[in-house]
Amino acid sequence: MLQRWQNLTFLHWRYEPGIIGRMLPQGLQVDTFEGYAWVGLTPFVLYNLRVPFTPAAPWISRFPETNVRTYVKGPDGERGVWFFTLEADRLLAVLAARAIYHLPYRWAAMRVRQCGEQIVEYQSRRKRPFAPAQTDIAIRRGERIVSGPFDNFLTARYRLYTTVGKQTAFADIDHEPWSLHTGTVLRLQQNLVQRCELPPPVGEPTVHVSIDLAVRIGRLQLFAKRPVRIS
Repeated sequence: MLQRWQNLTFLHWRYEPGIIGRMLPQGLQVDTFEGYAWVGLTPFVLYNLRVPFTPAAPWISRFPETNVRTYVKGPDGERGVWFFTLEADRLLAVLAARAIYHLPYRWAAMRVRQCGEQIVEYQSRRKRPFAPAQTDIAIRRGERIVSGPFDNFLTARYRLYTTVGKQTAFADIDHEPWSLHTGTVLRLQQNLVQRCELPPPVGEPTVHVSIDLAVRIGRLQLFAKRPVRIS
């Protein structure tokens, strides 16, 4: 799948690794930075969604999305992203992503609004039959930064992990290095993180902002099952 991500904001909070580790499937382990796991709340606009060599279809190819994520290492040690939820404003996209990538997408009524050049507002409210959850966020974009090890830990992830039945699966993600900006929270009301059965975030989040990025997501692949040893 080819797509672009516009007006993307990363909001991250640190968590004890044991809390996150208990929520991961077998085959994945928590990836930490300076002893802490990190959980991200990430709203953005997805657009120009298409398969290679085809044009983007009207309406279905552009919609807001918000995900709740953490960072993991797979069975082969590769670093990647584990999603607790992905909220999207297009029901067809939700159904397709669930079927093709086995990701926990949920349908939501969402809006992203640009207010001047620096401020972006994000609103989301889940639709039935999914359990209620909502966000109301406003961010002011700041100066561009030079990414360091911590910034890259939170954002430079080139693989997503999921499960197909009891098997771990992955898809590789390809894009140019992030062009990141600082961000200031103007408004942050949400219960989406807690609806993922995570403890409520504590303290002010670490904020990164990206204006636009082209992304390619590869096909879903299963890790080979380990052979059963018979003694």
